[in-house]
Amino acid sequence: AYRVFATGNTTAVFQFESRGMRELLTRARPDRFEDIIALVALYRPGPMDLIPDFIDRKHGRSFEYLHSLLEPILRPTYGIMVYQEQVMQAAQVCAGYSLGGADLLRRAMGKKKPEEMAKQRAIFVEGAATKGIGEAKANEIFDYMEKFAGYGFNKSHAAAYALVAYHTAYMKAHHPAAFMAANLSAVMDDTDKVQLFHEDARANDIRILPPDINTGEYRFVPVDGGSVRYGLGAVKGTGESAIESILAARREGGPFRDLFDFCRRIDTRLVNRRVVESLVRAGAFDSIDKDRARIFASVGIALGAAEQAMRSANQSSLFGGAAESSVPALALVDAQWTEHELLQHEKTALGFYLSGHPFTAYRAEFANVVRTPLARLAPPPMDEPNRGVVLGGVVDSIRFQKTQSGRMIVLMLSDETGSQEITVYSEVFDQYRDIVREDAVLVVEAKLR
Repeated sequence: AYRVFATGNTTAVFQFESRGMRELLTRARPDRFEDIIALVALYRPGPMDLIPDFIDRKHGRSFEYLHSLLEPILRPTYGIMVYQEQVMQAAQVCAGYSLGGADLLRRAMGKKKPEEMAKQRAIFVEGAATKGIGEAKANEIFDYMEKFAGYGFNKSHAAAYALVAYHTAYMKAHHPAAFMAANLSAVMDDTDKVQLFHEDARANDIRILPPDINTGEYRFVPVDGGSVRYGLGAVKGTGESAIESILAARREGGPFRDLFDFCRRIDTRLVNRRVVESLVRAGAFDSIDKDRARIFASVGIALGAAEQAMRSANQSSLFGGAAESSVPALALVDAQWTEHELLQHEKTALGFYLSGHPFTAYRAEFANVVRTPLARLAPPPMDEPNRGVVLGGVVDSIRFQKTQSGRMIVLMLSDETGSQEITVYSEVFDQYRDIVREDAVLVVEAKLR
């Protein structure tokens, strides 16, 4: 679990999902619960200024406590006051405050009212004298406490967050497939988050198996310790009632043998043509027949034949069932999709590419200029804050943002390894407007920041 934190592998880990927090984790490399609590408390405006000191001290840089009485209080945070409770404990230990009085002192320090602070300073110095602390040192300690009291975080609050974060990291470390299935199911209506978790699953060697009408469920389910079956309910254009109807038909009659058997057994009032076509696009019929183009082209015929068979059965029942209704044998319509078309259909149904990626076909062609897959991009060294890099990929999405300096365009570029947001300023975008569009293959010369 601590390795999950220390490597910044915290996508889907409570409180530690943001890019900034992940970068902080790789620098801090927490290896005990107190570190997790401290990072929850420090990663906020104000306390963030203390983070470099915290990390340096954790990794061995020497420091001194203002007074030996403060050592047991500040040892867990390497001599830095991080929590409100530490301010209160310092007042109690160094100046004889009661905990109630120490809380009043903490509040006064937070509000920074001069007259109240002067009154509290006098009480603190007087109390510190009874502990053998001289006036100069007492004032120094008081100033130190005042500095941190303004933005100190409540430790009990941070500890509660940290405990949930640790539990989440434990699940990710020890039950990765079940953890990923649960997280994917929780966000199955949000394509962007499904794609994010899919990429994280791949980075953690968890296979996301395609949707399957014969083995899939409404939600994402773990198949074994290293794979998850895609939830049928996460296919666009389906809906819970349609999928539950399909699952009920499968439970009653066993696996579907082919498209025509599927259409005969489902309730077409709940499962219409759009639902079936979405499932075909997503690859949910691949276990029956991998030729998605032929199945897709045959959906209308299959549904029509199913309705005809239903009418014939009803008519036979109406007239006593003396005559057997015959359903002619049907064959799939001939059709073909290119690999690019197949992937575009898949993206329409899932919101992203699952079985492959369009950029794979261009990888060899661009090998001389595009040497870094998107998933392997790393922050630049401190001495090269704007290092140049050449990237290649497919434009997944384009969004426009207004800034103080004008308009800015954010491209989501993806390849077979992952995706990356790229900022393009309006003058550059205008120059290349004709080629920068969704699903276009681009080579981009960029600065890595």
